[in-house]
Amino acid sequence: MCAIEYYTYEDYRKWEGDWELIRGFPVAMAPSPVRTHQNLLAMFAYELNKSLLECNECEVLVEEDYIVEDDTILRPDVSVVCDEKNDFITKAPEIVVEVVSKSTAKRDEKIKFEIYEKELVKYYILAYPDRLMAKVYKNINAKFIKMGDYSTQTLKLEENLRCNVEINFDTIFKKLRRRK
Repeated sequence: MCAIEYYTYEDYRKWEGDWELIRGFPVAMAPSPVRTHQNLLAMFAYELNKSLLECNECEVLVEEDYIVEDDTILRPDVSVVCDEKNDFITKAPEIVVEVVSKSTAKRDEKIKFEIYEKELVKYYILAYPDRLMAKVYKNINAKFIKMGDYSTQTLKLEENLRCNVEINFDTIFKKLRRRK
């Protein structure tokens, strides 16, 4: 019988390359994301940063390790954290954005969804570059409830956040829309 290897943060921090660690199991991240993915990531970071210019408690991070547990380290595409004093994310972000691709869909929509939900991430945004839209979920009583699909609307996230956030989805998807 073959034993399954189990890894922790101590192992993870020694690895070369880009990885996530989910429940002790290493998951190789896809090769460098395509331009569309990077464009969306940059636009979400831009929009969130714009909203948080006057907020002294919160900041936007791009592709920063989130140490959920010793055996689970995720790397959200974009996150908003408040009062984080460590070099890495060590408590649930206020907002997490994942740009979904064919190679990450199952992980983003199921595995990470469940982890972020359990960890009480307040808002989870799944952005779909091929559909030029995003699904937004709000955590209510440790359960993600879908707020809706957004492509051209402006969404104000105020409830349970330290600082009010406004996301203009029209701005986020504008360049990609022009390419189609």
